[in-house]
Amino acid sequence: MVQEPILSGMRLIEAAAFVAGPLGGMTLAQMGADVIRIDTLGGGLDYRRWPIAPDGTSLFWCGMNKSKRSVALDLSGPEGREIAMALICSGGDDAGMLLTNFPPRGWLDYDKLSQKRSDLIQMTIQGDRHGGSAVDYTINPRVGLPAITGPADTDQVVNHVLPAWDLITGQMVAVGLLAAERHRRRHGVGQHIKLPLEDVALAAMGNLGFIAEAQLGQERARYGNDLFGAFGRDFLCSDGERIMVVGITHKQWQSIVQALEIGTQMSALAQRLGLNFALEGERFKARHEIAQAVGAWVAQRSLTEAATALDAHGVCWGRYQTTAQMIRNDPSCSVANPMFNTIEQPGVGAVLAPTIPLNFSAAPRLPARPAPRLGEHTEQVLVELLGMSQTEFGRLHDKRVVGTAQA
Repeated sequence: MVQEPILSGMRLIEAAAFVAGPLGGMTLAQMGADVIRIDTLGGGLDYRRWPIAPDGTSLFWCGMNKSKRSVALDLSGPEGREIAMALICSGGDDAGMLLTNFPPRGWLDYDKLSQKRSDLIQMTIQGDRHGGSAVDYTINPRVGLPAITGPADTDQVVNHVLPAWDLITGQMVAVGLLAAERHRRRHGVGQHIKLPLEDVALAAMGNLGFIAEAQLGQERARYGNDLFGAFGRDFLCSDGERIMVVGITHKQWQSIVQALEIGTQMSALAQRLGLNFALEGERFKARHEIAQAVGAWVAQRSLTEAATALDAHGVCWGRYQTTAQMIRNDPSCSVANPMFNTIEQPGVGAVLAPTIPLNFSAAPRLPARPAPRLGEHTEQVLVELLGMSQTEFGRLHDKRVVGTAQA
């Protein structure tokens, strides 16, 4: 096994906020890349974003910036901007990469930066393809998902709390940067990659069939907690616990039938309705009748009793629980899962933190490392990458062009 991380030696400069940009940078950092944040003095747009720890430290910011280094600069003045540009363009073949979701102008202007480094790779995340502002919560209404989410008997739009497009975009950021870096290695040229959040959402809607479905005049309705196109929904156990039971594939469906011992009942139901339950779409048509049988079985059993029978037959199911319950009771969300370790996060304390889910066989998986304190690595990075003297750093620090972490 190679003992160094899979992206060891790669360097990325990140000037980003919110979810997609920091997530893309952290994805590379957790595979061993040296990801250096350029932060403004006092912190940027999401430095105080909720959720927060009791002392006001942003748990959001800490969660999105694990395993990175932080350089704090006064970006309102020319000296700070010149330092930022020098950092972006510094280094050898494994450096010269920039990730940002800020407008690509001024010190983030690709043409200006590429004059300093011709093989620069820049990834710019946009809201829409014209460079306008957009976030998950404005794109979702446009693509129609809030109109088909929620109870079947409501005509109100229903938003959700998961920023799906941001999360997908963050992963596409990592893919795009790695693809561009491979292209540069083969052809010796850099490039400017633009990735609109809007296009990520539109592509997903097309890939999942939502766009074609609407074009064919099949407007998707609301189905509440029923799984569209197959069988699956939530059920209440006798002890008040709630579970989700899913039968998408024929094997999953057969495991439900066998665990609940409802084979004869389902055969009779399928014959009565003229349906073939070997087909997932046919099970969806009979979802209400099937749910009555499954619901009656679940309602007679506690969670423990239901779990024992479902697990014995390999049923695809899950328990509804709060995040707090998951942390208390679920070994998958603990250090028993190699993806997690406990870190000592400044301003927060000891917290359970995930590293990257990828588990490479040819390289070790790095443990999660805390997010840096704001400006924690300013002096280290400027001396290391720009060859700045201690005297010069002191002068810039006294002028408040550069900042360091407060003890």
